[in-house]
Amino acid sequence: MTEALTPHAVSDAATTGTLSGAVPPAETPESLAPQELEAAVHAIADRSRKAARRMAQANRAWKDSALRAIADALVERQAAVLAANAKDVEAGRANGTSKALLDRLTLNPARIEGLVAALENLAGLPDPVGNVVRGQTLPNGLRLRQVNVPMGVVAAIYEARPNVTVDIAGLALKSGNAVILRGGSAAAHTNAALVSILREALESVGLPADAVQTVDQFGRDGANVLMRARGRVDVLIPRGGRDLIQTVVNNSSVPVIETGEGNVHIFIDESAGEEMAVEILLNAKTQRPSVCNTVETLLVHSGSTVLPAVASALRSAGVTLHVDARVAKALAGTVETVPADDDDWATEYMDLDLAVAMVDDLDAAVSHIRKWTTGHTEAILTNNLANAEKFIAEIDSAAVIVNASTRFTDGGELGLGAEVGISTQKLHARGPMGLTELTTTKWIVQGEGQVRA
Repeated sequence: MTEALTPHAVSDAATTGTLSGAVPPAETPESLAPQELEAAVHAIADRSRKAARRMAQANRAWKDSALRAIADALVERQAAVLAANAKDVEAGRANGTSKALLDRLTLNPARIEGLVAALENLAGLPDPVGNVVRGQTLPNGLRLRQVNVPMGVVAAIYEARPNVTVDIAGLALKSGNAVILRGGSAAAHTNAALVSILREALESVGLPADAVQTVDQFGRDGANVLMRARGRVDVLIPRGGRDLIQTVVNNSSVPVIETGEGNVHIFIDESAGEEMAVEILLNAKTQRPSVCNTVETLLVHSGSTVLPAVASALRSAGVTLHVDARVAKALAGTVETVPADDDDWATEYMDLDLAVAMVDDLDAAVSHIRKWTTGHTEAILTNNLANAEKFIAEIDSAAVIVNASTRFTDGGELGLGAEVGISTQKLHARGPMGLTELTTTKWIVQGEGQVRA
């Protein structure tokens, strides 16, 4: 049987603009018996564990040189990456992929520039490995330190997001881990090109290419084997829509860090000013509607005067407003709306749609959010300090924002360099997951012959 994954060969991409060998000529799942498929994926995981041991010993300068090599290669081979991406986008359109998912799938020079900037930013951040979380000397003379150490082998399953391929790989490498990627068939050509670049860049600085591997060539069956590779994979991170995340959570025997969908709320308090409200809502809804930190529900205090201006600005920007009866009455004859129902309060649109409801006070806003939130991000716009503090205290989401756009719930924007995802669970990590969140800790105990009494 052909080796499941071999070092990727890169042709004269810098001069011809094409990549070859991005996905090795492994047999497809249809041609493999279940036992052979399992063996192939386990072989990838075993090579990842070997690579992880080397990555854990790499110092910061070595890892940073790899990140910069990846950034340089992305610039040099941009034409090849964009050509591969164009194939995926064309196939997506032909298959009827939604506008929002096509936006997530699409790369362009500006987005590649953003990936390069994120890698350079990562290279400039402190290395979390070896950081002392706490330490002390006990009365018996034992010296204790709790230090950050790499997770080991990190697997990620995601869909139609080729930027995630680079973000997760960069974070995993900087934090001393190896990573196994399953990026989905929708971005197959793009991810193959990117993985090829990542692996060659690692080899160019003397780090193991197997610190970045993929199981894309084995399709969904390969992903299923990866989810069950407990003992070979240390942690699994799903990133995508509700169906993907719940499939991983419900079927994985590997420990999962759950990244959640973003049913994000903004509450406009009675005291909020019109100019600020309009600017923030336009940014939070229209800057990039397909991502998880985009606002999906707007709650407006019944005593606020800003609703007409906010609604008018949103409609002018192409946003469809799904409104309750009170909002419909307030906007009657001035702004076009459609009726909302319970499905709207629960929906992550990922498009130019917004659910809008009117509430009589902060308590009603909090009650609505508690009922419908996915625990991602909630924001309040207010000039009342007491209301801001109450909102912060009573909203239990990964990020709570006062007087700013929800689009700031992002690893890069919060100074983490990039993010693996935004965790909505409470164990291990919560919110944007950067370098430190891809480490765990171990205790180091040093003595001089002490024994326990």
